[in-house]
Amino acid sequence: MLLQDYLALITSEHRNKPKFMATVEAVLRPVCGVEDLLHELRLAFDLDTAIGQQLDAVGVRVGRSRYVRMPISTYFSWDTQGLGWAEGYWKGKYDPASGMTSLPDDLYRQLLYGKVAANAWDGTIPGAYAVWEVAFAGRGGILIIQENQDMSMIVGIAGIVPDEGFVQLLLQGYIPLKPEGVRIAWFALLPGGTPEPGPLLAWNCTSDALGGWNSGSWPRKLEPLTAANETGDGPLFALNLELECLQGWNRGKWPQNGGDYAA
Repeated sequence: MLLQDYLALITSEHRNKPKFMATVEAVLRPVCGVEDLLHELRLAFDLDTAIGQQLDAVGVRVGRSRYVRMPISTYFSWDTQGLGWAEGYWKGKYDPASGMTSLPDDLYRQLLYGKVAANAWDGTIPGAYAVWEVAFAGRGGILIIQENQDMSMIVGIAGIVPDEGFVQLLLQGYIPLKPEGVRIAWFALLPGGTPEPGPLLAWNCTSDALGGWNSGSWPRKLEPLTAANETGDGPLFALNLELECLQGWNRGKWPQNGGDYAA
């Protein structure tokens, strides 16, 4: 309540006494200030409205950091605008293909929405659709899930061309949208592959997410960032370390001729 709301509760017998009103106001003003602060704290640490460090604090409680692995896209590349001659950086032998990136508030908020919904997921396909709606309803994409009945599943994203950051959130398991032990393959339209986002190509099926010739587009399989992607083979050998790119006996690969590296 506002200070004036409390003062309005004083009866007419005392309302016209200046000293009494001043005393009551002096007592209530600090209490109202604390009440206002508590209300602001609730909004500051609410997932819908938190920003900056407050959103980071929410992420600690949800269980997801703002810092995620992303591919480094500033290296020289043929037929890529902005990465040609005198534009892109030359990738050296020991330069990593990925690095840690701090997500902006809007994308980090989507990640936290997805993590919260995934924490309550029941492992069913209808439940997976519900998680998608909670986390990514604002992106406009349509999720398609096919269960192959062999401990594997295929997931397609139609209606949008996902950017690299969004793709890596899905592929690297930051939003765990699959049952434990089940293999998953992601398919979507990639930038430059089609002029307009729309349905994916499918035989004998027409819907908002799937279409035939002249309406559906060929999707591409999305590949995650792994140690194998970066070194060409897999994790390197290291003693007393268990990381994605460094493993122990029978798991890590011995570096050869200084040509292997761990990012």
